[in-house]
Amino acid sequence: MNPTVLLTLLVPPAMEETLVDWLLEIEAEYGFSSVPVRGHSSRHQGLSLAEQVSGRRQQIRFEIHLPATRADALVQQLRADFQGAGLHYWIVPLQEWGHV
Repeated sequence: MNPTVLLTLLVPPAMEETLVDWLLEIEAEYGFSSVPVRGHSSRHQGLSLAEQVSGRRQQIRFEIHLPATRADALVQQLRADFQGAGLHYWIVPLQEWGHV
């Protein structure tokens, strides 16, 4: 059995539309959610002066639940298509999901 996972992506706001279009083309079968979020960190690398002062960075969070093997393939495709773009991701197993 192929376990289901949650793939989470954090991207800069300037990449939101590009990634939406890419995901709609590449991963239309599973669908996804997106929401604006603020990332907080004491690391200042890559932050604007305003972000350094406020201690947070605007980002867009994408979430996709899909089979683990498909998530692995999607991450490989992300690496190929968005190398150096500043995307951050993680994959966690889902114990349960469904509709009510």
